[in-house]
Amino acid sequence: MLFSRISRIRSTGSNGCRWFLSHKPHLQFLNPPAYSYSSTHKVLGCRENFSWGLPALHGFRHNIHHQSSSLVEEQNDPFSLVADELSMVANRLRLMVVTEVPKLASAAEYFFKMGVEGKRFRPTVLLLMATAMNISILEPSLRGPGDALTKELRARQQRIAEITEMIHVASLLHDDVLDDADTRRGIGSLNFVMGNKQLAVLAGDFLLSRACVALASLKNTEVVSLLAKVVEHLVTGETMQMTTTCEQRCSMEYYMQKTYYKTASLISNSCKAIALLGGQTAEVAMLAYEYGKNLGLAYQLIDDVLDFTGTSASLGKGSLSDIRHGIITAPILFAMEEFPQLREVVDRGFDDPANVDLALDYLGKSRGIQRARELAKKHANIAAEAIDSLPESNDEDVRKSRRALLDLTERVITRTK
Repeated sequence: MLFSRISRIRSTGSNGCRWFLSHKPHLQFLNPPAYSYSSTHKVLGCRENFSWGLPALHGFRHNIHHQSSSLVEEQNDPFSLVADELSMVANRLRLMVVTEVPKLASAAEYFFKMGVEGKRFRPTVLLLMATAMNISILEPSLRGPGDALTKELRARQQRIAEITEMIHVASLLHDDVLDDADTRRGIGSLNFVMGNKQLAVLAGDFLLSRACVALASLKNTEVVSLLAKVVEHLVTGETMQMTTTCEQRCSMEYYMQKTYYKTASLISNSCKAIALLGGQTAEVAMLAYEYGKNLGLAYQLIDDVLDFTGTSASLGKGSLSDIRHGIITAPILFAMEEFPQLREVVDRGFDDPANVDLALDYLGKSRGIQRARELAKKHANIAAEAIDSLPESNDEDVRKSRRALLDLTERVITRTK
């Protein structure tokens, strides 16, 4: 797997300096990293290299919390910018999961029904990315050959949003079975409502099969390969979570690898697919990938924080669910660095509620929550820098979409649910 090197080059434009991401084996930064994790991890018979450089971003021109960039001075609601398209995507998704077997149909459409579709965060990111790549929606009255080509391209990119959402929902159905969860998105989980875990697993399999059919219809082997790899990553990440050793559970490096597989791979490779379908250069496609990867990592880090700080009502699922299932996330890992004796509690496991309470006590005395938030902010900053590095455009729709993508990096780290 290739990560990229962020490099600085001179520009004669008004921005003074610009950034670009070039193909290099590892993601590196101008400033020495505050800390870095790297390893070679053997997965499904092949070896993949990871390097998680987490920079001291004080020198970055683009910091989403202290910004002067004109791209973020004017805020837009990211979801309203693509609201009409999101409705179209939602309607098509409901049609795509229709099947003649009633029980399967009911299960497959469970999280696609109106009112329970969730935030539709991933389709929103992808539709905004399509426009940010200088691909605009044309007025219906325009009928030239070029207009038809642009509409066809937009339809193909919408299909990526649909495929991504089906893969995501399939992973939720499978996760809820593995975690024996009884709530999701503020309602009963499918396995709980149906009272049938096997049906929930089959519904997830069905969604993956429909996603594969839609993916094949794009007739783009590079995009097919990207999203097929995502499914492999989801399985790999879940397996890593289920089969950890004591050492791996307490390793930030292992946690970040798993987080990439389970959360960030889907959005990063889908963003890259959007760029590839649009005929963008390899460099621009990697910018899209870096945005998605770091946005995804930031999103999961905040998710892990909210598992400790949120309520079941606000989260739409049980709070403290990770630690009660023995899953160690960033806040606890950081707390262990301050209080090494917490490691003994982790090693004993959390079947005993007293161990959960003891771990929470150590967490409360530590900076674990704060450091996890800081790490999320660093990844959000890297995602924002990728958008700021896209080729300049004076098209207002493009600029609005880029502002919206920047806004999402801040919304991800300030959200409370």
